[in-house]
Amino acid sequence: MNLVVELRQYTLRPGTRETLIELFEREFVTGQQAVGITLGGRFRDLDDPDRFVWLRAFPSMPERRRALEAFYGGPVWREHRDAANATMLDSDDVLLLRGPGFAPEPGAREVLATVCHPTGAAAFDVHAGRHLGPEHAVHRTEHAENDFPRLPVRTGEDVRVWFGPAEPPPWPYRRLRLQPVTAWEVG
Repeated sequence: MNLVVELRQYTLRPGTRETLIELFEREFVTGQQAVGITLGGRFRDLDDPDRFVWLRAFPSMPERRRALEAFYGGPVWREHRDAANATMLDSDDVLLLRGPGFAPEPGAREVLATVCHPTGAAAFDVHAGRHLGPEHAVHRTEHAENDFPRLPVRTGEDVRVWFGPAEPPPWPYRRLRLQPVTAWEVG
């Protein structure tokens, strides 16, 4: 399935990550699902105690806009936005992607995510054919204009993102070591 996916990486105020995770899991998961947003993995960055990483997906760009308007104009966000925003220093590190979405296997303790800046699509396809399989949930930059500018996304770059261990790519990349957030932790 080829979804529109947001990979969101938040930089948080020191010591507030668990506060945001608890609020997110208690209020924002069901609040977003209620307006048609598919929530993917939600993670602690194991290399930065003040980062929260998460994914959400939409069937199309028009559905993304509709769902974001419904959520950010709705009662759940209105009631809890001040508490959420109080934990954040930066919520604008967002990649708009196309791909299958990703949620970790139940019980996973660590997930590797790679954000790569290949020099070209053909070269990446060769690399992916040798080193990445369907289990890696490869995502590519969605170059459509962000039609919900209230939430900025990174532009002017072409990235590939995949999940799981694999050979390092021959281009600039960043590996994220992520710990899945599970409902029982915050329940």
